[in-house]
Amino acid sequence: MAQVVQKTKSRRKKKPVYSKETYLQWYETMLRIRRFEERTLMAYGQQKVRGFCHVYIGQEAIAAGMTTAIRPEDAVITAYRQHGIAISRGISTKACMAELFGKATGVVKGKGGSMHFFSKEHRFFGGNGIVGAQIPIGTGIAFAEKYKGTDNLCVTMFGDGAARQGALHESFNMAMTWKLPVLYICENNQYAMGTSVERTSNVLDLYKLGAAFDMPSETVDGMNPESVHEALLNAAEHIRSGKGPFYLEIKTYRYKGHSVSDPAKYRTKEELQQYKDQDPVKQTELNILTKKIATEDEIKAIKEKIKIEIDEAVKFAEASPLPDPGELYTDNYVQDDYPYLT
Repeated sequence: MAQVVQKTKSRRKKKPVYSKETYLQWYETMLRIRRFEERTLMAYGQQKVRGFCHVYIGQEAIAAGMTTAIRPEDAVITAYRQHGIAISRGISTKACMAELFGKATGVVKGKGGSMHFFSKEHRFFGGNGIVGAQIPIGTGIAFAEKYKGTDNLCVTMFGDGAARQGALHESFNMAMTWKLPVLYICENNQYAMGTSVERTSNVLDLYKLGAAFDMPSETVDGMNPESVHEALLNAAEHIRSGKGPFYLEIKTYRYKGHSVSDPAKYRTKEELQQYKDQDPVKQTELNILTKKIATEDEIKAIKEKIKIEIDEAVKFAEASPLPDPGELYTDNYVQDDYPYLT
C-alpha cells in the first residue's frame, strides 16, 4: 500500500537542530526572493515589465527549504510562478530581472519573459506556461537520469490547479511502474487562478492522489523552511535508494493575486491575514533572533546586502540592450550529430 503520511513531523521523535549557516541561508534565500518580487511588481506598474507576470510572494519557504535538501546536480522543473525557484537554484537576480525586462542579458536572452526561465548550468528546466505541461516533461527528465545510470532526481513542481490534469495520472502511473527518480511537488496555494480547491474536487487533501498508484505521499507545512527541508530530504533519500518516485503536497499561500491583473476578490481579508500571520520570512527572522541564532546586526547586514543586490539587478536590467532582431530564430533548435538523422 502507499505510504500516506498526513504530517511530516510524525516520523521523527526529535526535531532536528540546524546550524546557524543553514538558518541564515534559508532566511537570505527567502528575503532575496521577496525583495526581487516586490521590485518586479513595482517595475510592472512602471511598464518596464510587460506580459503575464506571476509573483512568488508568500511561497518563499518552499524554495528555501529545497536549497538545502537537494543537490546542484538534481534537475528542477516548475510552472510559470517560477522566479523564486529560479533564484533559489542560483540563477543571478541580474539575469532574472533582465529577462523580465526583455533584455539581451536575461537568463534566456530576453526571449522567455516572466514565465520561461531556463538554465542548463543550474539544471533548471523552466518556467513552463502551459498548465501541467511540466509534469510529463519532468517525468521524462527523470527517465533520462535513470537511463544514464545517475543518482540524480528531478524535482517536478506544479500547482493545485495542475493537479487536475490528466497528464498527472499518466505520469504517476509511468513513474511508479518504472520506478523513476522523480520527486513530485504540488505547491498547493489554495487557488487555481480564482478557483478554490473546494470548488474543483471532493478530495481536498491532494497528497491522497498518490495513493491510487501506491506512491509514497505526504502533506507538508509550506510556510516553514524547516518542514520543507525535512520532507524533501526524506523524499530524496527514498528516491536515490532506487525505490522510485515520491509525492509531496506542500501547503502554502500566495499573498498577491494569481497574476498582476488579478484583484483577488474571491478571498476574504481575514483569510489573507491568517496566512500573513504565518509569513515565512518574518517567522524565520523572529525564530533566528529569539533563539539567538544570529544577532540583529547580522540580520540587518543581510537586509542591506539584499537591498543593494536588488537595486543593482534593476539598474543592470535598465542599462542592458534589447535583443537584436536578427536573433529571433536562433536558439530554437539544436542539431545533434546522430547518424540516423542524416
